[in-house]
Amino acid sequence: MWITSSLTTARTPTVAALGNFDGVHRGHQRVLAPILQGSPVNQLDSGSVATSGQQPSQLENCQGSDRSPDPNPQGDRPLRTVVTFFPHPREFFAGERRPLLTPLDEKVRELAKLGIEQLVLLPFDQGLAQLTPQEFVQRILVDGLDARHISVGEDFCFGRDRSGTTADLRAIAATFGVQVTVVPLYADGGDRISSSAIRNALSQGTVARANHLLGRPYALTGTVVQGQQLGRTLGFPTANLETPPQKLLPRQGVYAVWVDLDGTLHPGVMNLGHRPTVNGLQQTLEVHLLNWSGDLYHRRLSVFLSHFLRPEQKFDSLDALKDQIQADCQRAIHLLIASG
Repeated sequence: MWITSSLTTARTPTVAALGNFDGVHRGHQRVLAPILQGSPVNQLDSGSVATSGQQPSQLENCQGSDRSPDPNPQGDRPLRTVVTFFPHPREFFAGERRPLLTPLDEKVRELAKLGIEQLVLLPFDQGLAQLTPQEFVQRILVDGLDARHISVGEDFCFGRDRSGTTADLRAIAATFGVQVTVVPLYADGGDRISSSAIRNALSQGTVARANHLLGRPYALTGTVVQGQQLGRTLGFPTANLETPPQKLLPRQGVYAVWVDLDGTLHPGVMNLGHRPTVNGLQQTLEVHLLNWSGDLYHRRLSVFLSHFLRPEQKFDSLDALKDQIQADCQRAIHLLIASG
């Protein structure tokens, strides 16, 4: 995937989907579908990422290229492109960073899996915020990206003070001969599929609901760092996972999980919390791989949430904690086997 934060290095022409796409969930995939029609996803190297321009720091974990590839290797075929903003407009105006379902490197991976070939991260600043709807379409989409087809959700707003609607987008784009697809909001069971709904589900520990809305298990990816090694003394060694600071963490408690280690999935139990039994002061994310042993320090793991087992609690003794961990492991194995 080609990633750029500068229109001068964007590959053109394009077919473009516009939005924030935090989560790349089932609703987002509906917005992406019109520009992915006919996409040979199985022929794309979804692990290949090249970057250009001034990239946000979250991209440092992406595998990039030190050389700029041919700026238009596809010839005249429009590139399947996602256009989003960095930082998010809400962060720009409110000055508060919001935890993300998919930090940038994770969003890149999910978009690439779907067949997106280019990600354009428009730097959201005062200049961009002040563009009128007409200026946004002409400068960004027509002149900058040579968009041949645009796809947005029906709640998409753009331009100064979010004054541009999807009807405005269609009307303005039509003057340049550009087709616009407006995708209706996608509901499931009467509830709209949205990043907010997924956040709420994760905050409540309703993992099945969050995974259903996402269309895949919610993942926590990070590097194993040194911990206090208390788990070893209890007979349940754990890997302390350090996730990106922007990553949204679910409800504190104990989870049954699958752990991706070098491409192989292992059953496991995850604890997220402050470890009150041992008077822990900082929140930690610890994972115990069931029926596995080895050195995980400095290795990169992806943990996929499957079931919420229980809230974190304080026990009267370490023996009581050990008994509960044993029960958690047995229940996790049963649930993970049952769910496949």
